[in-house]
Amino acid sequence: MSTSSHPAPEAPHSYPTSTEEQSSVQMPPVPYTLDGAAVLHQMLRIHWDRWHALSEADQAAIVHEAKAAFLPAEESGKSGLFSLLGHRGDLMWVHFRNSVDELNQFEMLLNSLRIRDFLEISHSYLSVVELGLYASTSKIHQDLSERGFVPHSEEWNQGVEEVLARQRKAMEPRLWPDVPAFRYCCFYPMDRRRGEVQNWYALPLAERQRMMHEHGLIGRRYHNEVRQIISGSIGFDNWEWGVDLFADNPLVFKKLIYEMRFDEVSAVYGLFGDFYVGLRFSVDQLDSYLKGTVPSWSPSSSPQD
Repeated sequence: MSTSSHPAPEAPHSYPTSTEEQSSVQMPPVPYTLDGAAVLHQMLRIHWDRWHALSEADQAAIVHEAKAAFLPAEESGKSGLFSLLGHRGDLMWVHFRNSVDELNQFEMLLNSLRIRDFLEISHSYLSVVELGLYASTSKIHQDLSERGFVPHSEEWNQGVEEVLARQRKAMEPRLWPDVPAFRYCCFYPMDRRRGEVQNWYALPLAERQRMMHEHGLIGRRYHNEVRQIISGSIGFDNWEWGVDLFADNPLVFKKLIYEMRFDEVSAVYGLFGDFYVGLRFSVDQLDSYLKGTVPSWSPSSSPQD
């Protein structure tokens, strides 16, 4: 797609200092977000040679300690354990917590266990559940401008917060999710392009809103097959977003992501990191896993709300 198909970058934003200047106001280009649970992905590599060198009694004692420590997190619904496919690791923990402090507490718990001596953190990813509000941002700006409020004034900020507070309450289940109870998870990080030719962040808000709406329509067609959780990681990790897809059929990951590749947002502006795909299993099956058995799982019949 040629660059001529996209609007020129917006001029620098300046805001009026009096209500008489409201007719010429340019709205802030940053879409609002609703932020929820702190998210941590931990990818672990097992030192199998050292593990197999242990006696069965030592293995059993170490697994017993680990299961006792991990089960409360799993039973709360806020942590899920996956067997990773491929060379990037053996296990993946997915955690949703109320704060980064609680995430760090789990890290410290893991570090205190004997099983940690046989694990290596091959990768990790820190983020926060995020719901982007492109459409709502435009409406909020329009409503507040019509009320005569100056952007970033006390009245403006209060008006924004009143709307966001109502939306946080309505979206609470999506902002503070449990780990969806599906067999498979696909996680990957992503950015929006900031190159010399194509730059997502130089586009006007309205243009980004249009493309994100069209992008979202694809995902909605898969809502009966997959649960998607987007988390923002700007300021927390090396990429801008983390994407989790949960499903009972792993082929849906390929179908969904492939279709989205033809969408304008992904085709022109999407940059993607490594993909991690894992099979969910219960902490209670950790001993079977460490003995070389692929743990079973009872898949759900439909996505969680």
